[in-house]
Amino acid sequence: MPLKYALVHEWFTPKATGGSELVVREILNHIDADVYALIDFESNNPDSYLYKRQIGTTFLQHFPHTDSGIRRYLALMPLAIEQLDLRRYDVILSSSHAVAKGVLTTPDQLHICYCHSPMRYIWELTFDYLQQSQLGKGVVGWGTRYLLHRLRLWDVVTANRVDYFIANSQYTARRIWRCYRREATVIHPPVHIEGFPFLPHKEDFYLTVSRLVSYKQVSLIVKAFNELQRPLVVIGTGPDMEKIRKLAKSNIKIMGWQPDDVVKKYMANAKGFVYAACEDFGIALVEAQACGTPVIAYGAGGALETVRDVRSSPAFTGTGLLFKEQTQTALVEAVESFEAYQGKFDPEYLRSHAAQFSVSIFAQRYLDFLNTCNQKKTVSPMMV
Repeated sequence: MPLKYALVHEWFTPKATGGSELVVREILNHIDADVYALIDFESNNPDSYLYKRQIGTTFLQHFPHTDSGIRRYLALMPLAIEQLDLRRYDVILSSSHAVAKGVLTTPDQLHICYCHSPMRYIWELTFDYLQQSQLGKGVVGWGTRYLLHRLRLWDVVTANRVDYFIANSQYTARRIWRCYRREATVIHPPVHIEGFPFLPHKEDFYLTVSRLVSYKQVSLIVKAFNELQRPLVVIGTGPDMEKIRKLAKSNIKIMGWQPDDVVKKYMANAKGFVYAACEDFGIALVEAQACGTPVIAYGAGGALETVRDVRSSPAFTGTGLLFKEQTQTALVEAVESFEAYQGKFDPEYLRSHAAQFSVSIFAQRYLDFLNTCNQKKTVSPMMV
């Protein structure tokens, strides 16, 4: 009798189109699984891969304004995810960057979690969250701190509901160990390399594509290019949009949200792709390299696994340049160094380097890992 699979993700909304959703989509291309989430606003979207799919949801589905942002109900997420009744399934596959790994399972079920990140806003981004939110001040602030404390306790406890962790990078695997004291197998997320146009000849502008939120450090990029007076295109939207518009000088073009075909066109034509955030993996960095476009990135997190610094790589095998500090000075110096190395980048090598993160490689590694776990199902994971 074939195994019955359930796949649990946090939420499906038109605004949730990041790396975690790409992982879910690819898993569903290979595994016949019923899908569950806290909320779902994609199964009725004709443009979504989830269109007309039956998706199990929680009571949060019926709360006001969840389609535009569910984080306002953060305190209720643990309770909500625990209401999903998954007892009829043999294998639970969770895709988790918040609470999906917290589903309740039985001793006879196998639970494999693809962890995109332990919840950033209750761990290393706690103080940023408190400083930038009105919820971090006064009496309300102490209530918020207590809530985050309780969420950390819940987050650690629910790590014990997972039999096997998969991490999207070595960086995330280290964070899983730091937060949960659990080991994780690294399987990089799928990047649709073939979907990005390869152009060996570039135009004279730089590009960044990002959600405009504080930790993405887009304002840092804008300030650096204000100083450099070199052309920069910014694609993306978010709460920091007006702040960034006010910062930008005439050499910087703020385009806001753009459809995929426009993003790919700019990514293929840019002389360099600039990124200043510390990412768990950073799919955009790989997408740029798939276009033959070298990268200037903050040298931390997943970028250390996807970008080969031209200054320390053999001839014509560099794929970008990494800067060590999230400061305007460091980024300005990185851009100036990048231009000095312009003739040292081989666009075809960049494309081949990006290919190691392809969809087919992800599928093979994920399915092999799943098969191995299923074979060990009768043995306690702690004994393997």
